[in-house]
Amino acid sequence: MAAITSALIAIAGVVLGWIAIEIACKPCLEQGREAIDRSLNPDYDPDDAVSNNNNNNNIRSPLITSESDDPVVVVASSTTSYDSSVKPI
Repeated sequence: MAAITSALIAIAGVVLGWIAIEIACKPCLEQGREAIDRSLNPDYDPDDAVSNNNNNNNIRSPLITSESDDPVVVVASSTTSYDSSVKPI
């Protein structure tokens, strides 16, 4: 009877561990499963996927796109005071 109890506890531990990994790594696992599904699909053409990718997930798309034509202003501040006695070379 103790062997059956130990086996059931071990099986329950494996099942709970599997569920924990599935929940913790869900985004990564979904991307991997989608990649496997695409690679096993005989109708999938990677060249078509790159040419039809218009949602800025392309590797050649700019990282920062501006919605408006206004330039970005960067203001630098310093907590130290300026010493006018020091002249640049």
